[in-house]
Amino acid sequence: MDLPPPPSGPSRRHVSPSSLSPSSQTVHISSSTTTRTAPPRNNPLLPTPTELALLSIYPLLLIFGTFFAVLSPDVQSSTYNPLTQSHDQGSLSPSYFARKNNLFNVLFVKRGWGWITFSFFLFIFTHPAVRTSAQKSRATIRWAVVTAWWVFVTQWFFGPAIIDRGFRFTGGKCQVKMAEISEKDAGDVGVKEVFTAAACKSAGGRWSGGHDISGHVFLLVLGSCFLLQEVGWVVGRWVRFVREERAVVMADGAVKGATAEVEREVRYQGEDMGRGAGVMEGLGHGGKVAVGVVGLCAWMLLMTAIYFHTWFEKLTGLLVALTALYTTYILPRNVPALRSIIGLPGI
Repeated sequence: MDLPPPPSGPSRRHVSPSSLSPSSQTVHISSSTTTRTAPPRNNPLLPTPTELALLSIYPLLLIFGTFFAVLSPDVQSSTYNPLTQSHDQGSLSPSYFARKNNLFNVLFVKRGWGWITFSFFLFIFTHPAVRTSAQKSRATIRWAVVTAWWVFVTQWFFGPAIIDRGFRFTGGKCQVKMAEISEKDAGDVGVKEVFTAAACKSAGGRWSGGHDISGHVFLLVLGSCFLLQEVGWVVGRWVRFVREERAVVMADGAVKGATAEVEREVRYQGEDMGRGAGVMEGLGHGGKVAVGVVGLCAWMLLMTAIYFHTWFEKLTGLLVALTALYTTYILPRNVPALRSIIGLPGI
């Protein structure tokens, strides 16, 4: 008796990888091997590459200004006056910017911290990326820290400012006043210990004999870099122009990106709000004012490098400013307790 043939239908068979079509193999392989490579993490003790590039502008401006002063016939033909620390020769000055009474010096540099403060607060209270009270409070604390540096160095440090103390420590004195007061009287009233640059000037005297840290260089570097930090990180992350991340040391000693301390929902909400905006649009009105102030600071720093102070006075002004900036913006990345108080720009 013949058995009926097995019912027709789809038969099961083993499919080997080699029998797959080339396209399906390619999709399988590519999907299994695709990985994302994280950018190399920066040393938290050092500035990021972008920060380092911006910081390098300051010594380059000072170096260029120094060489320009040496090579320029107009500057060389104008005698440098160590008492006024300038090439100011009145109407015979080598440039309008060599005069201490030029409008940019009188209206901008002499009131520099006021301009810097105005542009900073205009930015943080108008830019949509600085939206929480915690961000505004920590930004204000950072401004207070940097302002304290400016006060201590140029205005008052439990008596005379650091610049004045350094000048007298290196042998400086008020030339005219010392000539008018006998050594006995000077010892009685303690003139040598209490005199400041402002008091000396009001008495008709001039600083003479010591090392004078360049207050112009200190102010212009400190103020402009302060604005670059506060505005740059906020706008850079807002419009996704800056891709690099600052490394921070966590409480357990681990090194992570700075955004690890931000709530995930808040972080991505903020990034989405600025997506698609250009840099100029992302700056906002406050950011544009801050950029203008930074540009004027850079120009006046160059003028200072060409026409005012010796190279060593300018170098010490730069180093003191960089010290203040390091303690405010780099040191907190390594000290979680400090970072919890003053925070980081753009976070």
